[in-house]
Amino acid sequence: MMGVPVFCVGVIAFICTSHSLEIQSPLYRFKRSQENVLSDPSDCVSRTKQQVFTNSYNFSLDIRMPGVVPTGSDTYLCTAFSLPTSRDAYIVDFIPHASMDTVHHMLLFGCQTPVSTSSYWDCGSLQGTCEDEASIMYAWARNAPATRLPKDVGFKVGRNSGMSHLVLQIHYGDVSAFRDHHRDCSGVTLRMTSKLQPFIAGIYLLMSVDTVILPGKRVTNADIACDYTSYPIYPFSFRTHTHSLGKVVSGYRIREGKWSLIGRQSPQLPQAFYPANEEVNVKYGDTIAARCVFTGEGRTSKTLIGGTSDDEMCNFYIMYYMDSKHAIPYMNCMESGSKDLFQHIPAEANVPIAVSPGHMNSVMHMGHSTDHQDNRLLLDKNKAEQVVDQDYHLEQVSAWPQSSLQLGQVSGLALDSDANLVIFHRGDHHWGASSFNSQARYQQRSQGPIQQSTILVVDQANGNILKASGRDMFYLPHGITTDKKNNYWVTDVALHQVLKVSSDGRDRMLLALGEAFTPGSDNNHFCQPTDVAVDTETGNIFVSDGYCNARILKFSADGKYLSQWGAGSSDRKRRIPFRIPHSLVFLPDRQEVCVADRENGRIQCFIAQTGEFVKEIKKEEFGGEVFAITYSPAGDGLIFAVNGESPYRSTPVRGFVIDYSTMDILDTFNPEKKEFKMPHDIVETRDGSVFVGDAGSKSVFKFTTEKLHRSVKKAGIEVQELDEMETFVRTKVRPEHNFSKTAAIQGKQALSLQPQPQEEPEEEKKKKSAAKPNREQGVLPAIITTLLLIPLVVVISIGVFICWRKNNAYEVKTEPSSVGGIFGKIRGKAVGSLNLGNFFASHKGYSRQGFDQLSTEGSDQERNDGDSSDSENEEYSALPPPLSSS
Repeated sequence: MMGVPVFCVGVIAFICTSHSLEIQSPLYRFKRSQENVLSDPSDCVSRTKQQVFTNSYNFSLDIRMPGVVPTGSDTYLCTAFSLPTSRDAYIVDFIPHASMDTVHHMLLFGCQTPVSTSSYWDCGSLQGTCEDEASIMYAWARNAPATRLPKDVGFKVGRNSGMSHLVLQIHYGDVSAFRDHHRDCSGVTLRMTSKLQPFIAGIYLLMSVDTVILPGKRVTNADIACDYTSYPIYPFSFRTHTHSLGKVVSGYRIREGKWSLIGRQSPQLPQAFYPANEEVNVKYGDTIAARCVFTGEGRTSKTLIGGTSDDEMCNFYIMYYMDSKHAIPYMNCMESGSKDLFQHIPAEANVPIAVSPGHMNSVMHMGHSTDHQDNRLLLDKNKAEQVVDQDYHLEQVSAWPQSSLQLGQVSGLALDSDANLVIFHRGDHHWGASSFNSQARYQQRSQGPIQQSTILVVDQANGNILKASGRDMFYLPHGITTDKKNNYWVTDVALHQVLKVSSDGRDRMLLALGEAFTPGSDNNHFCQPTDVAVDTETGNIFVSDGYCNARILKFSADGKYLSQWGAGSSDRKRRIPFRIPHSLVFLPDRQEVCVADRENGRIQCFIAQTGEFVKEIKKEEFGGEVFAITYSPAGDGLIFAVNGESPYRSTPVRGFVIDYSTMDILDTFNPEKKEFKMPHDIVETRDGSVFVGDAGSKSVFKFTTEKLHRSVKKAGIEVQELDEMETFVRTKVRPEHNFSKTAAIQGKQALSLQPQPQEEPEEEKKKKSAAKPNREQGVLPAIITTLLLIPLVVVISIGVFICWRKNNAYEVKTEPSSVGGIFGKIRGKAVGSLNLGNFFASHKGYSRQGFDQLSTEGSDQERNDGDSSDSENEEYSALPPPLSSS
């Protein structure tokens, strides 16, 4: 009896052994191997064959390039691998072995007959990949991590799949990585099983083929859409792919007019397969759609869809599963979507996803928490819903500051980490016609440095001085900015230096760039440098240089020279050099640097990392002069600018609010009581206030969006009115207003929209209803408190009467209180509590009109009549920059 079981065991062992030998037969060139992969290039040749690790039903297939050396950039190379046809197998995991330093992207195709039986071939030519129809099974780019399929799901290959071969295609973008002539064996390991999988995986590819991206155009949309006419599919992951111009790619299912998100991602992140929206399936009659958002900024010629790194691509991959009985391994859609259909695409599809340098190199694994991505999506969605409120403009608040300051020519403004205003001024020094000789050397060194405190930290709310520093350090201050450690970065045109100064009041000089009093044009010298901008992430600094040079220089945080560039242009043949690059600002959300090119009357922006030209803003309203700029990331980005008096035109001197994206002027502003003389610098605060420093009038103006400010000051306001206005502000501030950014991207139609107040939350209603009985219960304590206060009021009244009698005895005159004594003070506090500036800052898309002036030398009448110093000619006496400079 024991012989039968033994015999059965022997037969099973024989079958298993034979089965194993079949997998290892020379026909398929399989080798037993461990799953870890050696990365040593010298081992590349030994790993050019398929390799299998067998363990019961499971094994691995290693597919590699056979030690290739691409001969030129944008080379496409392919290699083919045969699959066992005696049985079915299923791919369940894809483990890439490649680096974006070497490989631009990698694709794996399944087909019946490759176009070549060579060890590898050039498949970027007409030769292609397969003789028959090829199915994309896997895609990789930008250091994407491994792709692991859900349980019970696999890509079917082998006997009954119609796929007897796999073809690996690799695009080698930049071959500079092969200067050492190493051989590449990039590829992918497939984890496979012979166990039947109830669900079969497939790829649905949406791809644009006819998109044209125009140079300089901020937004170009590539829309693809197809009706779905097959058995139900269940998307479980998605992947986006563009080249460098892509900002965001989104895919949707449309059912009965409703758009449901499948996936949305920045193609500049690792181009992995990310988890799709699990609630979305696709069935017969649905429409599948995708949109790629591109920008043509920085390009000088149109960009087409193509296979090189200079071309673009718009691909949205959906990895899905479906019932094995109806399995379709690959489907695609290349039809352009209609404008009528895409009018209804959700606003999120139009909002670029910001990608920091840290994110560029990060690896995001499938199956990990997506909370971070969801939070980013929410922030982007909130940003999409912000619109420009045209009802409020910048207006002057004449009560600021509460006490006068003694300032010289105001040359620079900045904000510190506590949101205080930092003023940089010249004390008793003036820049006049005799300040420099023809070689730009300072002629007034005998006066010594400025003895007054040249750096004042001021409370932006009331104008009170909080801190003063910068004595005996500077000769002719110009620009100032702060870094994340609150250090001051300043320029001094007399010293021809850029200085890093501590803000602790000890006047410590932490770093000096340039040689004191020595102008020059090499990497170690400046010639009257004007301003500094600081990269908030890297700490790199950018210097505009200046009055007698025409360039932007870039240094590391510790002062090491990195690069420099001149003016930019979309037409290199007509490039006009800088004529006094006067003011700089760093755009943290765009990683750009913009410069006010003063005498050319334009604003130019550049990519901070490379210095590549992005755009130019030049308006007739500038009058040929742009003195200073600052930036707010509100909405699509706002540039605040001030122009100057031109000797050739009679354009009014004023401030501007400019939409960065459309380059439209949204608002202009100027003081109410007097005109600008020489607005020299401008900053915008967190609450939306704007300050302008004027070198001509030696003053600082404050701008705010509080339209109700003036009406509040004119007459008394009852508490009930204040409550109503505060309720109005709270309602308007709520972020749930429902406006999309779609129209804003396509022509700025959203400018006419107004945020709608939302219904009051239930919690607020309960609080208010609960407050009513509290008021009734509080009557008795109020009566008791009043009775106790009566004696105190009597004592205070007697004291006030005695003081009044004494004041009359000495005939001391007091200043009349505006609008009536104590009531005037109460109204002043009410204005502060309203703070509509915070409300409009929260909308991050606004235009303004109105200011406060920091009065420094007596009354307005005195300054208008008598303040005609040589400051009006200041800086027009500067040497013209060499026109040959670039």
